[in-house]
Amino acid sequence: MVYPEIVVAGCGNPLYGDDGFGPAVAQELHKFSFPDHIMVIDAGMSAPEQIFPLLDPAITKKLIIVDIADFCSEPGSVTLLRPSDFPHGGIRDAHNGGIIGSLHNIREGFEITIIGCQPGRITDPAMEIGLSEEVKNAIPKTIRIIQALIGMTDTGSMGKLPEITDNWGKTGPNRF
Repeated sequence: MVYPEIVVAGCGNPLYGDDGFGPAVAQELHKFSFPDHIMVIDAGMSAPEQIFPLLDPAITKKLIIVDIADFCSEPGSVTLLRPSDFPHGGIRDAHNGGIIGSLHNIREGFEITIIGCQPGRITDPAMEIGLSEEVKNAIPKTIRIIQALIGMTDTGSMGKLPEITDNWGKTGPNRF
């Protein structure tokens, strides 16, 4: 499979509570029509091993990853991050087997933006399907952020697009 210019990957496992945030966002995004140069995928847990290595920097220019991330905030808080925002001991995967470790291997050649949502409940190893209310309520906001990042201007009933500033490395990540 050849991935297009912009790929939005919803990562996570819906069997473990809020870890299903990324796939839930991807499912909602599939309700929209996107031009051919944009692809939304439910990457599940396989993104680091089976999807990210297939991205060709000659074609794919932007990768937007949607996942949970522990950045010590209130559950349902959303932030924009880049791989360079993950120093040792800083923002980290909210569980074992997350995507952060693999990002440093793929970041050459295209822009990577991570939309991280602070989880309220991760049930691993016990299975529990369903997002906490705080994380579920972050889905519309996350969709508006993605629409802004990919240049969509018509958000329909989703509401006003957030203002996205490129302040990485200056004043910290964007928080919503």
